[in-house]
Amino acid sequence: MIFAEVRLQQQDILPELAQLGQLIADAPAALRVEVLAQVPHMSGKLPLYALSLGNPDPTLPAMVLTGGVHGLERIGTQVVLAYLQTLLQRLPWDITLRHALQQGCIYFLPLVNPAGMANGWRANGNSVDLMRNAPVECHEGAAWLVGGQRISRILPWHRGRQDKMELESQALVDFIKRELFSRPFSLALDCHSGFGRTDRIWFPYAKSRQQPIAHLAEMARLRQLFLQTYPHQNYIFEPQSQHYLCHGDLWDYLYDLAVQHNTTLLPLTLEMGSWNWVRKNPFQLLSSLGMFHPVKPHRVKRVLRSHLILINFLINATLSYRNWLPLSQPELLLQQARALWY
Repeated sequence: MIFAEVRLQQQDILPELAQLGQLIADAPAALRVEVLAQVPHMSGKLPLYALSLGNPDPTLPAMVLTGGVHGLERIGTQVVLAYLQTLLQRLPWDITLRHALQQGCIYFLPLVNPAGMANGWRANGNSVDLMRNAPVECHEGAAWLVGGQRISRILPWHRGRQDKMELESQALVDFIKRELFSRPFSLALDCHSGFGRTDRIWFPYAKSRQQPIAHLAEMARLRQLFLQTYPHQNYIFEPQSQHYLCHGDLWDYLYDLAVQHNTTLLPLTLEMGSWNWVRKNPFQLLSSLGMFHPVKPHRVKRVLRSHLILINFLINATLSYRNWLPLSQPELLLQQARALWY
């Protein structure tokens, strides 16, 4: 009864948090739940949840799905929640899923920035852009303001304090370090929206156009596998730096930390092209949410189902990483990747 009252309160504050609470309440025992932080908000503390399915053995591979880093990009959280709901519905009857989950672990952080989403802000409750908050500097001319600034919290893309990360950013970093850095291979997909008319898959770096990541050949091989397996998909797979540079990118920071710890972490960002939704419904431009969310119910449903193939592929690639890594022709892949992206 108490949980039901809390869920009703969360529904008033943030529907996505209420949906997540309902999933947790109805989930089988196989779903492990942890609260990484209690995020301050005018309505009270909002939980930052981490959930997991599968084999927690740290010698096995793992994938993490995150969403809601930017509070206005609600569709990212909804994509992660929809996929989690699909897996939970399959668990009682799908023996292939049960077998797959014995081979590794899947983590879900559907709502990294609950206060920002509750406020209808891109930034968190302290007016800090969490994707500009990590201690990473761009030395090649980050885009003015958009690339991160410490001029004022009143302006967008504020980086926060130089000596301390925000609660949400630090919780994500600590979680990734704890759960992924001891593993032989891991992959992350962070779900965002708002860039262009085409769905894009971005990988680091956001801090440099000149410096490729150490695992460039592995990224090229992953892209090659995806195109070969699903030749009719419409994603563009590329480094984020092809479009803009920024300071403080969380995945740049986590990737570099993983390299220092001698583990392979391949971070990807799904950047859903929201201008397709705006083009079909220009009145969405009258609200800040409309620039980053499909709004129309039938378009929301279309988006939620359209990325299932991508997420399934990435999970299968993670659990089967030994079958495509190590690379048989790394120099050729590097040559192709440099010609394509650099």
